[in-house]
Amino acid sequence: MPALPAQGLSFAPRLAALYVALFIFSGVQLPFFPVWLKAKGIDPSLIGLVVAVPSLVRVFGIPFAAREADRRDAVRQAIMICAAASVGAFVLVGMSAGALAIFLTYALASVFYAPVMPLTESYALKGLSARGRAYGPVRLWGSVSFIAASFITGLAIEAMPAQHLIWIMVAGSVLVALAALALLPIAVQPRQSPVSPPARTNLLRDRGFLAVLAAASLIQASHAVYYGFSALQWRGEGLDGGSIGALWAIGVVAEIVLFAFQGRLSISPAGLLMVGALGALLRWGAMMVNPPAALLPFLQILHALSFGATHLGALTYVARHAGEGRAATAQGHLAIALSAVMAIASAVSGPLYAHYGVASYAAMALMAVAGGIAARVAGRAGAGVAGMPRR
Repeated sequence: MPALPAQGLSFAPRLAALYVALFIFSGVQLPFFPVWLKAKGIDPSLIGLVVAVPSLVRVFGIPFAAREADRRDAVRQAIMICAAASVGAFVLVGMSAGALAIFLTYALASVFYAPVMPLTESYALKGLSARGRAYGPVRLWGSVSFIAASFITGLAIEAMPAQHLIWIMVAGSVLVALAALALLPIAVQPRQSPVSPPARTNLLRDRGFLAVLAAASLIQASHAVYYGFSALQWRGEGLDGGSIGALWAIGVVAEIVLFAFQGRLSISPAGLLMVGALGALLRWGAMMVNPPAALLPFLQILHALSFGATHLGALTYVARHAGEGRAATAQGHLAIALSAVMAIASAVSGPLYAHYGVASYAAMALMAVAGGIAARVAGRAGAGVAGMPRR
C-alpha cells in the first residue's frame, strides 16, 4: 500500500479522539442509564432487560457490519456510517415514553451503535500495528474520558432532573460521529515486520479460539450486576452522585495504569484471561457481602484485572489469530460472544437483584470461575504460547 501524505493530526491522535468520544458516551450510559430508566418509571425487574438490549442487538447487527467491512475493505467507512446513524436513533430514545417505546427505540439505536466499538478495535489494531504503535497507550485515553464523563455526570444528576440524563448520552453520540468522520485511512508504507498470518476460514472450529471467546465472555458478563445496579445500590445507601462517579473513576484509573504498561507485559493472552478471572472472583466475592463504603475504592481497583486484563487478553489473542483480511470478522465473533453472554447475564441480573439484592453478586462470582476454567482450556489449546509484544 502506498504511503499517505501528512494530513494534520496523525493516525494515533485521531484514533485517540474517537476512543475519547466513545468512552464519554459509555461513561454516561453504563453508570447512569439505569438511573434514567428508573426516573422514567421503568420497574427494576425490567431495567435489566432494557440494559440488555445492546447486547441482544449486537448478536445480529455486528456480523453483518463486520463481514461487509472485511469484504469491502472499508472498516473506516463502516465506523463513520454506523456512528452517524446512531445519533438520530438516540434522539428517538430521548423522546420516548413508556417501557415498550423505550425498549424499541433503544434497540434501534443499538443496531447502529453496537458495531462501532468492534469495528474501531479492528481498525485500531491494524492501523497501530502497521505504524509500530502499541494499542494500550492509545486506548487508555478512552478510559481517561470515561472517568471524566462518569464523574461529571454524577455531579450533574445532583443539579438536574434524572429524566434529562438521556440528552447527555445524545451529546456523547454526536461526539462519536464527529470523531469517526475525522479518521484517516489505515494504509501506510509497509513496515519491515513479520508477515501477517494467512486468513483463517475456520475460526469457529478452532478449540483455542472458542475457549478464548468463552473465557472472555463469561468474565466480562460477570460485570452485569455491577453495570446494571451498582449506581442504584450506592444511591440507596446514601452515596451522592459525585461519590458514585468517583468510585467508577477509581476502577477506570486502575484500568488506565494497566493499559499504559501494556508494552512491558510479557503475559500470554490466556494468562491475562486467568488473571482477569481471579480479579473478578475476588471483586464479586467481596461485593456479595455488602462491604462498607470504605472498602469500595479498594475493590474498584480490581477493575484493572476483571475488565482490563480480560480485555487485553482477548483482544490480543483474536488480533493475532485472525490473519489478513479477517480482522473485523474475528473481532465480530468476539463481540458477538461477549454480547450474547452479557445479554443473558443482564436480563437475568434484574430479577436476581430484585429478589436477592447484593447476594446476586454470588452468581457473578460463579461466572468468573467458569471463565477462569475456559481460560485454562485456552492456554492448553495453545492460546497462551506467545506473550504480549514489547514496544
